[in-house]
Amino acid sequence: MGGIPVVTALGRHTGLPCAFVRKQAKAYGTCRLAEGADVVGRRVLVVEDVVTSGGQIVLSTAELRSLGARVSEALCVIDREQGGAAALAAEGIRLSSLLTATDLRMTD
Repeated sequence: MGGIPVVTALGRHTGLPCAFVRKQAKAYGTCRLAEGADVVGRRVLVVEDVVTSGGQIVLSTAELRSLGARVSEALCVIDREQGGAAALAAEGIRLSSLLTATDLRMTD
């Protein structure tokens, strides 16, 4: 849920359409896995607040790809540097982070 305000701010700033991926499609309402912009045939950037193992991005990317999205990159606010980047690379996803755990531990 922490990625939602980040995506919203990025969408407003860039004017690019946004979609929000559920862990599982609901059986009511729109019944869609990705709510918002259509992802079929589009290049999609996955945005997360914090990445640890990268597991949720791997799962979300697999779902997005099954819907026809092209996903090769992910962006996070904080990379905890606990294997997430390597797990994503194994799935063909490059992780970019605004900050890392190392950045946050630095002292002057």
